[in-house]
Amino acid sequence: QVQLVESGGGLVQAGGSLRLSCAASGRTFTGSTMGWFRQAPGKERDFVATIGWSSDSTYYADSVKGRFTISRENAKNTVSLQMNSLKPEDTAVYYCAAGYPVTTLRAISARGYTYWGQGTQVTVSS
Repeated sequence: QVQLVESGGGLVQAGGSLRLSCAASGRTFTGSTMGWFRQAPGKERDFVATIGWSSDSTYYADSVKGRFTISRENAKNTVSLQMNSLKPEDTAVYYCAAGYPVTTLRAISARGYTYWGQGTQVTVSS
């Protein structure tokens, strides 16, 4: 059974930092792309960041560029999201995803991913 389990969410003041982690298990993820998405109350699930298998290709939503950094450790089947300079508008449930999107456009879309975690809440207070 494939599982993606996120951790590291919580409550932080504006300007603070959090590090999210996601552990994948249940199958081999060789060659996969992994990503982070987020969903605020009443809004659609939005792309945050994605990273290719060899970590040589990363993409970020404009709203998080320069503040968030995605990384992965293939030997451990983990992906992380370092979030700095957090803003109240970053408040959302953050989801980890894994899949095999064949184009960059698919990699920044939720439809490019097959496996999803349950999400972890990030709340940034002003």
